[in-house]
Amino acid sequence: MRALSETGLRWWWLALVTIVLDQVSKWLAVSYLDYGYPGVEITPFFNLVHVYNPGAAFSFLADQGGWQRWFFAGLAAAVTVLLSRWMYTSPRSARWLPAAYALIIGGAIGNVIDRLLLGHVVDFLDFYAGNWHWPAFNLADSFIFIGAAMIIIDSFKKDSPQ
Repeated sequence: MRALSETGLRWWWLALVTIVLDQVSKWLAVSYLDYGYPGVEITPFFNLVHVYNPGAAFSFLADQGGWQRWFFAGLAAAVTVLLSRWMYTSPRSARWLPAAYALIIGGAIGNVIDRLLLGHVVDFLDFYAGNWHWPAFNLADSFIFIGAAMIIIDSFKKDSPQ
């Protein structure tokens, strides 16, 4: 068995940092913002809001009876195990993909914490143009998106050592 420092699992520190940043930002949103829209205008295209999402991205399955809470928690657990395995098998020299996996793991766990403790995910970032608002999201969602984008970018590299 390889030492932890010789595997991609050494990138779990990044997942832990993303979890902490996500949870602290959500605590600040809940503590200092009134619930609902319009929130606090930061720029002509960005507000800080305090809203809840019982579903997934873009409020997918938000109108269901509650089973989705456990489904998404189980899905996040499975993704965490799979990505942790991929991190473990990453060569010592690999940085890009293990970092991407860590961002996704951290974001997934950050949202699972909300689902299990609150029954919904706290969202607070609201981008908009005129009257059209992008669905509100949070730092965990951002970390997941960045990690997924890194994986996609990596897939276009030729002969990438990871």
